Amino acid sequence: MTKNNFVSVASFIFLIVGVMHALRLFNGWEVQLGGLLVPMWASWVAVLLAAYLTFQGFHLSKKP
Repeated sequence: MTKNNFVSVASFIFLIVGVMHALRLFNGWEVQLGGLLVPMWASWVAVLLAAYLTFQGFHLSKKP
């Protein structure tokens, strides 16, 4: 696997993670890990981080 292919696959995974967090926010889905209820603000942080990593990854994979 080349570097560009790896970065593209990783970027696509970040895209999926970001979309899932956005769906959680818009649909009001609750997430519970063990006995801890994950707050909605955590998904806002995850959406922003995933969007940044997705953009940077796809941008990096286009470089020669």
